[in-house]
Order: sequence, then structure tokens, then C-alpha cells
Amino acid sequence: MTRLTGLLKDWAASDFAWRFRTSPAVIFATVVFLALVFCAAAANWIAPHNPFDPATLDIMDSRLPPVWSDGGTARYLLGTDEQGRDILSSIFYGMRISLLVGLAAVLFSVTIGVLLGLAAGYFGGWVDALIMRLGDIQLSFPTIMIAFFIDGVAKIVMPVAMREEMRFYVVILAIGVADWVQFARTVRASTMVERRKDYVAAARISKVSGARIVLTHILPNTIGPVLVLATLGLGVAILTEAILSFLGLGMPPAQPSLGTLIRAGNDLLLSGEWWISLFPGAALVLLVLSVNMVGDWLRDVLNPRLR
Repeated sequence: MTRLTGLLKDWAASDFAWRFRTSPAVIFATVVFLALVFCAAAANWIAPHNPFDPATLDIMDSRLPPVWSDGGTARYLLGTDEQGRDILSSIFYGMRISLLVGLAAVLFSVTIGVLLGLAAGYFGGWVDALIMRLGDIQLSFPTIMIAFFIDGVAKIVMPVAMREEMRFYVVILAIGVADWVQFARTVRASTMVERRKDYVAAARISKVSGARIVLTHILPNTIGPVLVLATLGLGVAILTEAILSFLGLGMPPAQPSLGTLIRAGNDLLLSGEWWISLFPGAALVLLVLSVNMVGDWLRDVLNPRLR
């Protein structure tokens, strides 16, 4: 307990904590992000309704406007969609899917990109050339095209009964495969600098294996840029998933994300039911904006040239 208290005091007195306390915009963005994450994680307990339980849906409650509009009711604060599902509850549950897909896709990209970047930067030669040329090829294809390709392959390989159940993992794979290159390039550049330093030479003289040098000596010194990229990449991954869902390549209606909810509301936008797509869209903007603001702040704090 004493050690934990000491660590907390050291952190509170650090430059990182001071810069956080003196950045009102970042504090606000962090609070918004944590509040949205809490709403998504606790959707089962705080959502007014379960929008995906058919037993609780009433088609007579479909397309109700928000509570402050004519015809609105306090039972559905933000209105309902064409199936009678509560918009506010749908946002909480859909945001959970968007966050899970974004976090899993970023984790996949970071894992692949960091490992390949370490290998390219440390070993060099044909290993570096091969990995970087694969990255160049990867960057020549837009994310949407990669998603179409992976979705098509998944439909061919998987049985029809499994396609809806596996769509979650297909979307993660499509986004993760498209975003690993930036992590690999960043880690490669840092590794090429670190491998020339004295501590790496001393480790080689001590007969330390190359894998151990890379993982225990070089990797910790590349975490800063990776953390910034991962934070900014989370916002990009969430947006990419929303785009794929809007195009029909993302999450199915049985497991709707924010993008799926926006797509469903877009079909009714010209009919006057603006709330069905507007509120999920606003939640998506708040989520991505808060992530990007925190990521920009981390980039400035962890960049020694800006101190």
C-alpha cells in the first residue's frame, strides 16, 4: 500500500500529470470518452430498454419522435426506430460494438505492425526489403477494397449459417490488415536508431539472443510513438467500421454498431424521421472526436521537440 501511494505521488508530481492538469480541452475530452465508454460497458444496466429483445418491442411504438417533439413520450427520450427500438438504448449497445471492433482491430494492427517493424529494423537486408515492399503493396489498396476482398473470401470459405456470427471477426480482420503498415514503419525507424546504440552492442557482446535484445531492450524504447499511433488509430478504426457498416459490409442488424444504426436511419431520413440517424451520428462524432483530441495531446507530450 505504501509503495502504491508513493507511485501515485510520483505520477501526480510528474511533467505528464502537470501537462494533463493544465489542459482543459484534454480533460474535457477524457471525461467525455470515459463517460461514453461507461455507457457502452454498462449498457445492460443503465439502458432504459433492451432494443434487441423481441419480447420487449412493440411495433405500435415505431418511429416515435424525441420526447420534446409532438408525439414524443418520456418512455423513449430520443425516440424510436422503425422497429420500435429505443434510440438511446440502441446507441449504448451499438457504441459497445463499435468500441470492441475498434479496440480489437487496433490491437491486431499493433501486434502485426510492431513485430514486423522490429524484424525489419533489427535484421535489415532482405528481411527489411521484403516487409517494406509488402507494406508498399498494402498501401496501394484502399481500406474499402481490402474489406470487400476479405468479405468476399469469407463468404466463399464460411458456411452460410456462420456468416452472420463471424461478421464481427471479419470486420476486425479487414480493418486490422489495412492499418498495420503505419505501425511497422514507425517501429522500424525507431529500431534502426536503437540498434546502433551502445546498450545493444553490449548485449550482443554478452551473447544475448537477437530475439531477447529486440523484445526486452529495443521494444520498450519504441512504445511512445506506438501509443500515440494506437490512440489516433482507434478513432480511425471506429470510423472505418462505421463506413463499412454503412455500406453493408460491417456489423449485421442483429449486432448493430453505430454505423449500422446510422445506415438504418438514413433510409428513413427523407421521410422525416431524422432522429433515427442523427443521434447515433452525434454519438459517433463525440466518440471519435474525444479519442482524437486525447491522441493529439499524447503526440505533443511525448514529442521531445515540442517540450
